[in-house]
Amino acid sequence: MDMRVVPTKLDGVVVIETAFARDERGFFIESYHKERYREHGIADDFVQDNHSRSARNVLRGLHYQDMSAPMAKLVRCTAGAILDIAVDLRAGSPTFGQWVGEELTAENMKQLLAPVGFAHGFVTLSDFAEVQYKCSGYYAPAAEGAIAWDDPELAIAWPVGAPILSARDRAAPSFATYRERPAFRYR
Repeated sequence: MDMRVVPTKLDGVVVIETAFARDERGFFIESYHKERYREHGIADDFVQDNHSRSARNVLRGLHYQDMSAPMAKLVRCTAGAILDIAVDLRAGSPTFGQWVGEELTAENMKQLLAPVGFAHGFVTLSDFAEVQYKCSGYYAPAAEGAIAWDDPELAIAWPVGAPILSARDRAAPSFATYRERPAFRYR
């Protein structure tokens, strides 16, 4: 199957558009093929798959794991629709603190790669959404970090004003706090 890797304004964050077949029976998609992804410059060794289901207006993020247990994420929405966000956390990067967003849906079958050095988050746009993502590292609570979803310095254009959040995400520190002790350095 053909695929197209579309760069974003953030170096390393890409949107993947994979060819799929749809007919009266349903659809078929090859959602991941290690060698084909490598041919397109995506060489992460994915070791863990995660699957979440969220109600409308649930916002998860902005999360990352530091360099003691770095984790890239290859994200897709398999039911419903989400706005998926990646934020550059690499101190010294020309795009440090900038973000990109992409609508991922069960219909468009796009994927977003959030590499190591980026925070990741999403908000559910449909009545519910199921999100599946491959991780290049194992979940490590001691390496976890978060940035406030509504940090005014990041100015992310979330399409909801009062999302449903976890206690952890409600208490996430500001981007200014992160800047004092960044977890990642650019190159």
